[in-house]
Amino acid sequence: MNRLITTLILIAGFTMGIAAQQLETATFGGGCFWCTEAFFSELKGVHKVRSGYSGGEIENPTYREVCTGQTGHAEVIQIEYDVSVIGFTELLEVFFATHDPTSLNRQGADVGTQYRSVILYHSEKQKEIAQKVILELNGARVFEKPIVTEVAPFDVFYEAEDYHQDYFKNNANQPYCRVVIKPKLAKFRKVYQELLKE
Repeated sequence: MNRLITTLILIAGFTMGIAAQQLETATFGGGCFWCTEAFFSELKGVHKVRSGYSGGEIENPTYREVCTGQTGHAEVIQIEYDVSVIGFTELLEVFFATHDPTSLNRQGADVGTQYRSVILYHSEKQKEIAQKVILELNGARVFEKPIVTEVAPFDVFYEAEDYHQDYFKNNANQPYCRVVIKPKLAKFRKVYQELLKE
C-alpha cells in the first residue's frame, strides 16, 4: 500500500510539473537547419527542436523537393520552449546573432529561397516582438545592411526526414559539420554561456 501511495505521489508531482511549464512554439528559418538546430538545442528552457519545412505551396515536401527551390518552403526549425525560462525576445537575439539576416535567400554557400531568413509567428505577440526587434536592430545599425528577414504568419510545419534530426549531434565528424557548424557553435557557446543548459 505504501508503495502505491508513493507511486501516485510521484506521478502527481510529475504531472503538476508539466502543467506548471508554460510551453510555446517558435518557428525560425536561418539557412541550413542543421546549423540552426544545433544552436537552439543548447538553450535553457528549450524542450524540443525539430528540423523541417514551412512556408511553401505543396503538402508533405521531401528534402529533395525543397532543395530545388521550387516548392516555396524554407528550411526551418520548430522550437518548443518554456516561457518561464526563456522568452521569445531571447530566442530572437540568438536567431539574429547566429545567421546573416541581411542576406536575401542565401547563407554562405547555401543559395536559394529555401535558405531565406524567416520568422513564422504563432501569435500577434510574437509578430509584434519580431517587428520591434528588427526595427531596433536596423535603427542601431547593428548590421552594415538592412535586415531582410521575412516576418510571416505560421501555417504548417512538415517535419524533415529522420536523418536530419539532431544532425550535428549525430554527425559531428561529417565534413560540413566539422568545417561549418563546429566553429560557429564554439563561438556561440562562448558568447551565450549564461543561456546554455548545464
